[in-house]
Amino acid sequence: MSSTLPAPVVGVDVGGTFTDLYLVDDAGVRVHKTPSTPHDPSEGVLRGLREIGGMDAALVVHGSTVATNALIEGKGAKTALVTTAGFEDVLEIGRQDRPSLYDVWAGRPPPLVPAERRFGAPERVASDGSIVEALTPEAAREVAARVRASGAEAVAVCCLFSFLRPEHERMLRDAIGEDGGPLVYVSHEVLPEYREYERTATTVINAFVAPVVERYLARLAGSLSSGLRVVQSSGGSVTADAAMRRPIETISGGPAGGVAGAYRLAKDAGYERTICFDMGGTSTDVCLCDDGVPRTNAWSLAGLPIGTPSIDIYSVGAGGGSIARVDAGGALVVGPESAGADPGPAAYGRGKEPTVTDANLVLGRLGAGDFTVAGRPLDLERSRAALARLGAAMSATPEAAAEGVVRVANANMARAIRVISVERGYDPRRFILTAFGGAGPLHACEVADLLGIPRVLVPARPGVLSAMGMTVAEVSRDYSRTVMLSGTPLPLEEARRAADGLIDRGRADMEAMGIAGDVEAATSLDLRYHGQSFELTIPYDRDGDGRETPSGLAAAFHEAHRTRFGHAHDDRAIEIVTARVRLEAPGATGLGADTTASGHASGTPRERPGVHFNGALHDTPVLDRTAMGAEAIDGPAIVAQYDSTVVIPPGWSARSGPRGNMIIERAP
Repeated sequence: MSSTLPAPVVGVDVGGTFTDLYLVDDAGVRVHKTPSTPHDPSEGVLRGLREIGGMDAALVVHGSTVATNALIEGKGAKTALVTTAGFEDVLEIGRQDRPSLYDVWAGRPPPLVPAERRFGAPERVASDGSIVEALTPEAAREVAARVRASGAEAVAVCCLFSFLRPEHERMLRDAIGEDGGPLVYVSHEVLPEYREYERTATTVINAFVAPVVERYLARLAGSLSSGLRVVQSSGGSVTADAAMRRPIETISGGPAGGVAGAYRLAKDAGYERTICFDMGGTSTDVCLCDDGVPRTNAWSLAGLPIGTPSIDIYSVGAGGGSIARVDAGGALVVGPESAGADPGPAAYGRGKEPTVTDANLVLGRLGAGDFTVAGRPLDLERSRAALARLGAAMSATPEAAAEGVVRVANANMARAIRVISVERGYDPRRFILTAFGGAGPLHACEVADLLGIPRVLVPARPGVLSAMGMTVAEVSRDYSRTVMLSGTPLPLEEARRAADGLIDRGRADMEAMGIAGDVEAATSLDLRYHGQSFELTIPYDRDGDGRETPSGLAAAFHEAHRTRFGHAHDDRAIEIVTARVRLEAPGATGLGADTTASGHASGTPRERPGVHFNGALHDTPVLDRTAMGAEAIDGPAIVAQYDSTVVIPPGWSARSGPRGNMIIERAP
């Protein structure tokens, strides 16, 4: 679809502190930030749409945090679980691994479904798909009566090997949902893959958040005259109706939209290898993109495994609102607790705790007049008082305490980037750091210094990049099915037949969403060596590289295994575990040029005396990014704009790049 539209398209990203909006139409781009409303995110969304003039937009593309918050806070629906008799406790037993192996006081969160709402059905399917014990209609009705008597609002049905023989789950779904019963979600539709615990947990999470998400999206859609799409964890978007049917796929939609937009911008600027660095008010999300956006099919949230596709993002509790404190041992700690949107950092006029934002304000890297919150400028004196209290606990001045807060926050974020790069065999020095989020450009160069990364890319609109990414996100659906195939040579024809069936299902679903034109399908296969417990996902339909032959696919797997783990076994048998398909159609807009902001600022700068860098004071020019020029900017310098602030430390130099990006490089 063209980026020049007759009516506006709006991307909306709801963060922990601000709700960001990015409106694009044939007249250009408008952006807006408004405080989030955690008690009801739709209030902030609708207020922001009214303020930016987007209530009559042709389409709103939304990254929702509703499912995430419901799961983390345990405020989902009253959920029941129906499974094969004898497996009612699989959700509580879980896996043998423990997150805190040596902590004798470590506890486990209670399961989302308590024992009294877990029900066994008298049925059994074997691992080869044969029926060991058939489920009778009478037994299905008896189980359904017990479920309805429990008062459950939503039900997850997860029977053994239902991805091979789904008829028992269908019988239970029909019996439970008869005559207006509770919402029922069956595992062969949510996650038709093996591994009983992961499939059960994923289906239960889907049921747990479904009524909450459905009410939220229905309320939001009912207030809009436009169409509504929701961004998924995998980076693509779906219609609101599709999101209501599989709400678990929307859990990490906001961060996924940011990565999708950042990678598109970096690639368009000529950088295929980038580390996305999204620092917001509550957390920092990082993602390493090496010639593509990485996705994973095994991740977790709130200690629970999730098996649906997601962009492979690593998050830490380090954001502008992260609270600084001195722990019992006298060490300075920053995060993961956040001041959030309410009360927010001290600088916002209501909070009292010192945060990273307050530290940047005290150090002069932010100016009291750089931007406003709810129409009020930042409160420097309130921030200084908060840092003075922290400094007293450290026997330090407010400025020294503020420098400590920034250093600790930077170290936390650099550590997160090492997890996705060094610990996975990648050298971060060979990547560009794409910095976005409201606070990302404030810290990007110093974080890059800690990692030896030589250059930083700052988009034209870094503070609302996640919202922009939503407008360019493809419409997509992901499907999978466990196949368990082995042999010499690999039985690719059977795998292809399974994939073709998923593609047919996907095209039907895309047509139901009103998308039947330019739809592309990509197939991948999960492979492992015989005897291994986990798999690597290998793209299957790569034209011209031989992967559609058994030997070509095997060679690709060996190479991927060697890259990830440092070794491969070319002589060992390989198994095809799961077939995966992703269908994509173009997003709402193309990646058009943002002519309202550009690479960096020029014009007459104003001097800000006494900005702190590495323990020294520097008189630092402050430039307006909307005043454009082509000359280079040597640090120290600060570039201010509506949605973010870019800090160029001493020893770094900035220049303009394609599509209004700023490229900041370490001086030789």
